[in-house]
Amino acid sequence: MQAVTMKVFGRVQGVGFRYSAKSVADNYKILGFVRNEPDGSVFIQAQGQEQDLKKFIDRIKNSPSPAARIEHVELKESSLQSYREFKVAY
Repeated sequence: MQAVTMKVFGRVQGVGFRYSAKSVADNYKILGFVRNEPDGSVFIQAQGQEQDLKKFIDRIKNSPSPAARIEHVELKESSLQSYREFKVAY
């Protein structure tokens, strides 16, 4: 298992990005959460098997939501947590 945090910038709030990210996460058996940030970005904590996590990251970078527009993604390695699912946080 590997874990990362992602901060996604661009037109990512109010366009279904979090729910699309959850759908992608569920497809790849990724655990963690996604939430909107006050600065207009979206924060993702994600963990899963290395290959699945790489596929998830690629899908996020290429915008899982048709209405979203990704400008920049900050990606950092993170420590594993005890998540049971992937949630949309508020």
